[in-house]
Amino acid sequence: MKDLTRYARQYLFAKIGEEGQRKLMSSRITVIGCGALGTVLINTLARAGIGFIRIVDRDFIELNNLQRQVLFDEGDIRENLPKSVAACRKVEKINSQIEVDAVVSDVNFTNIERLIQDVDLVLDGTDNFETRFLMNDACVKLGKPWIYSAAIGSQGLTMVILPGETACLRCVFESAPPPELTPTCDTAGIVATASTVIASLAATEAIKFLSGNAADLNATLYSYDVWTREVKSFRLDGLREVTDCATCKRYTFEYLTGERAQKTTTLCGRDAVQVTRAEPVKLDFAALARRFEKMGEASFNPFMFQAKLDGYEFTVFPDGRAIIKGTGDPAQAKTIYAKYIGV
Repeated sequence: MKDLTRYARQYLFAKIGEEGQRKLMSSRITVIGCGALGTVLINTLARAGIGFIRIVDRDFIELNNLQRQVLFDEGDIRENLPKSVAACRKVEKINSQIEVDAVVSDVNFTNIERLIQDVDLVLDGTDNFETRFLMNDACVKLGKPWIYSAAIGSQGLTMVILPGETACLRCVFESAPPPELTPTCDTAGIVATASTVIASLAATEAIKFLSGNAADLNATLYSYDVWTREVKSFRLDGLREVTDCATCKRYTFEYLTGERAQKTTTLCGRDAVQVTRAEPVKLDFAALARRFEKMGEASFNPFMFQAKLDGYEFTVFPDGRAIIKGTGDPAQAKTIYAKYIGV
């Protein structure tokens, strides 16, 4: 029998109580992405007593992560640890009563269902729309509740999705915005408190759901700016019923089948990988250059955009296709593309 006393201050809260705490302790979750949002989600929910946490991430820890990714420290960098492994080690020290599963992997259409099929709730700690739409496809198909979260600059968004009951992500965002309109932490920066606040709100929704308080879930797309304290709350009641959503109404899982997946090709002998978007876009090179101007060298003409940054050389074409020189690893190339070009 697990000891409940460590959670005493939590289950004294009447909405949770001992019964709710026991439900939390028997719950299983998958957190996809172990960065600014993911580490706060994992840290909070591990301390709350969630019984099983699967942590999925493809990346390694860098020095600039420590400003906001709360489960990591300089020792993890010296050991060159993958994010999911380092997070797992920290959680084991925080709460030895729970089970943690570290998965070092690129989440894609070949493995997403396996990663979420045995859990009660999926949480979004990612940084790009392709993975979020993939999560949305898989969760709707399998009937898995999930919580969308995003943060950039000083603001963020979060939304609870209950397949078959509420609007899904593609009811709200039919398609991903073009890259030049999608800043990333690496191009626009982020105030650590933005990701902390948004992830804390998402973790609270997770605790509500898993403790048996689904009736109290926030039914809106909630936005908060920590710098201006501006709050926006978009009601989603009835949205699923009035949209012809490709995912939750027509059940055409385009991301889950791989139709919308990025394609990568390792260029032999060039230490470079080509990343091709599933759906070509028309890039605004001038807008892209403005994002790069504070970080590194950048130049463009009507035919291509070129930049040098952090030891990588980017050649980006008007349709969004890019050649990234400085790596031969397709997964790393996708990470770099997401960081600097956006998805």
